[in-house]
Parts: sequence; C-alpha cells; structure tokens
Amino acid sequence: MEGKLIIFSAPSGAGKTTIVHHLLKVFPDLEFSVSACSREIRKGEQYGVDYYFLSVDEFKDKIERGEFVEWEEVYKDNFYGTLRSEVERIWKKGKHVIFDVDVIGGINLKKQFGANALSVFVMPPSIEHLENRLKSRETETPESIARRMGKAEQELKTANQFDKIILNDKLEHAFEEAERIVEDFLN
Repeated sequence: MEGKLIIFSAPSGAGKTTIVHHLLKVFPDLEFSVSACSREIRKGEQYGVDYYFLSVDEFKDKIERGEFVEWEEVYKDNFYGTLRSEVERIWKKGKHVIFDVDVIGGINLKKQFGANALSVFVMPPSIEHLENRLKSRETETPESIARRMGKAEQELKTANQFDKIILNDKLEHAFEEAERIVEDFLN
C-alpha cells in the first residue's frame, strides 16, 4: 500500500519542526520520516529517533546502492537524506509519511513523488527573525549562523516551487493553516 507524503521545508529556524510535531499530535495516521545524516550525534539526540547517524563512508555506500529517495551534500562531507526503507516502513503500517527536510530535499521529494506528495514551505516573518531564532538556540557558532543565514536567503527564493506556503508569524495561525492544508490533502 502506498500512502501519501507530506513535506515540510524551510530555512533553519523558521519553525518547520515545531509545526511538524504539532501535526503528528493532531493526525494519528501520520508518521514522521527519520532522515539519515553524516554529522556527529548531538547531546540529547537518539539514533533512529532524531536521525539515522551514519559515517560519511556508510552514507556514500548507501548512495551508490540507491538506498535513498533523496539526498544531498549540504556542506562538504555533511550529508542528509531520506532512506527508501524509511518511507516503505511507514507505508507498510498503513500510515502517511510526514517529512521535516531542508528546501532542496523538499523540492527533490516533490519531484519524485508528484501528486502523491504535498510540499509546504514555512516562511519566516523576516530574515532578522530567523537570525534571532538561531542565536537563541545557543547551539550555533557565529560562523554557522552566518553560513545558515546565507543559505536561508537562497532558500527563500525557492518558496514558489512548493505547493503551499505558510507564513509563520504567529505560531497558532501557522498550526491552524497547516492542519487545514494537511486535512484537505489527505481527504
């Protein structure tokens, strides 16, 4: 059985993860797709819950074997991707897959799954708002914030390639809009 796919993408700090976690509580027939990455595990993260943490070599091996539905090298030797086995695992349970992926990943997933996928871009109220959110996390260095901000400016230009855009200026409004969009798509 093939379910549907719901893809949430946004620049880092726009609130896509918060919205996805909210939707998982509202829609019991959605299940989160855990991405794979080649970065080090951070304090408090769990393998198979936050990410499938792979070494760079393991990641490259899986790419060569065609085990990803989408992947990208975000920065040198810093890979992220969606394992085909993860999507199949969720569909086998009779559920729909929800993704929290970066913008390129979202565009690639939509291209691959077409009408079976809904792609949603979460738009931050402003670029300054993004920067403040990243600083408030206290997990980023000034260099990584600068790199992410440069990337965010490019990512914002891709919003029109998504099926829907949600402006996340007030979280409650973003939650309501996300619920409505997802419900319409699933029905």
